[in-house]
Amino acid sequence: MTDAMLEVRNLTTTFGHGRLTAVNDVSFTVRPGEVLGLVGESGSGKSVTLRSIMRLTPESGAVAGQVLWRGRDVLKMTASDLRRVRGGQISMIFQEPMTALNPVLPVFVQIEENLRAHTDLDRGARAARARELMDLVGIPDAARRLREYPHQFSGGMRQRVMIAIGLASNPKLLLADEPTTALDVTIQDQILKLILDLRDQLAMSVVLVTHDLGVVAATCDRMAVMYAGRIVETGTVAQVFAQPNHAYTRGLLGSVPHAGTERSMLLSIEGTPPPLGALPAGCAFHPRCDFATAPCRTTLPVLEDIAPDRSVACFNRAAVLAAGSPI
Repeated sequence: MTDAMLEVRNLTTTFGHGRLTAVNDVSFTVRPGEVLGLVGESGSGKSVTLRSIMRLTPESGAVAGQVLWRGRDVLKMTASDLRRVRGGQISMIFQEPMTALNPVLPVFVQIEENLRAHTDLDRGARAARARELMDLVGIPDAARRLREYPHQFSGGMRQRVMIAIGLASNPKLLLADEPTTALDVTIQDQILKLILDLRDQLAMSVVLVTHDLGVVAATCDRMAVMYAGRIVETGTVAQVFAQPNHAYTRGLLGSVPHAGTERSMLLSIEGTPPPLGALPAGCAFHPRCDFATAPCRTTLPVLEDIAPDRSVACFNRAAVLAAGSPI
């Protein structure tokens, strides 16, 4: 797509000399100012996808495919070019701020590191920018708190510090890996509103990884559903919620409580996701699928476009669609 800021094409990430495939032939686009949600159970490959985009996989990981950032392939960039893009034009918020932040360095040092790497500001200007960023993410008394250490912040405030670090160089793309995990509901809401406000203020795109469909409904424009390392369905949030075309998507939607359904049964997905080293033949979801037929057990369905901004990888799309949305 010509208007896409980020194009991920056939991204595949393997570990253990190719024995384990964590991300398998994943493709999607992110447009300017858009929030794209990557959704799925734990272990579906969402976080590895983000780390692969940023080339932050461990040495044992091998990444193939294309990650086109404004037309340039991130996977083929030299180390110096990558340093300018990573943290400068594309930033990432990691899943757990207490482990992502350095516990022995004051917050100011950790924010300044980004500013020193990606801006031409002198030390005084960097200090002023750090205070500005703390104010921007809603941390009061910025001058004092910049001298404090991560353990002196609450979980929500540590997440705000991570966001401040990510935004230090005014990136055009923010990769947010479950930024509200382990936070209480009130703080989750504040963090999500903050990300949306900053998206509008900075004209920034966001890729949001989550397993919380409520978060997707409140924040995302489009969504991509992942299972066993592959994308199985994409579409706008309104389209997918109203008409899920894949049994896994339908199961995710049905497993969430909804207002006005206090006495109705939740639609649970039986079983657990398969281990990477023992993926079943055919569609990886077929052992847990109520709609599975013979082809599902032998042939891997391909992600096919079924409408503009809409795609699905399922042999029994018509049956899933006929069953209707559980919400």
